[in-house]
Amino acid sequence: MTRGRFITFEGGEGAGKSTQLKRLVARLEAQGREVVATREPGGSPGAESIRDLVLNGAADRWSPVTETLLMYAARRDHVERVIRPSLARGAWVVCDRFADSTRAYQGAAGGTDPRLIAALETYILEEVRPDLTLIFDFPPEIGLHRATARPGAEMRFESKGMAFHERLREGFLAVAKAEPERCVVIDADGEIEAVEAAVWAAVQARLPILPDHGHG
Repeated sequence: MTRGRFITFEGGEGAGKSTQLKRLVARLEAQGREVVATREPGGSPGAESIRDLVLNGAADRWSPVTETLLMYAARRDHVERVIRPSLARGAWVVCDRFADSTRAYQGAAGGTDPRLIAALETYILEEVRPDLTLIFDFPPEIGLHRATARPGAEMRFESKGMAFHERLREGFLAVAKAEPERCVVIDADGEIEAVEAAVWAAVQARLPILPDHGHG
């Protein structure tokens, strides 16, 4: 059986990833594919429990190193229980955030030693890596305003201040620059349909995919 494909969506707060992820999933499903839409931190019952610990509470509730370890505990459970089995049966997995978020949030913005993050990637993820990562680039001041306006939003990272979110944006762009064969930067500061078109173009260009049907 052919292994499925693994696509991750990355970027700062309020960049519209969730909306675009749903649109991509619908396009892939329209082609008759099995698609597993998931998210991090979370995606499995155990990882969702850790999500609640990490995303709620005071900004300084955890140090960046502790956050990194919590993220990787959640990620390991998610990989074991959802991502790896889905890929093995040939499904496409589309995930809202993955390992690059730890590099950017806890690493570039938070100050965790990148060597620790790289070691955790090696030992915890093993062979599971995205085939394609879409990095949504968006002005952090607008994204934060959007994110804080969402009802019921988990606010711990939003409360870390503008300098944190500027470092975060730089961190994601650095990942894209370091791994251009895997990453595509999407200009998320546009109309929803234009961003959707850019996402679809990136998927078609990077991954073997059936012809588009009926999406113009």
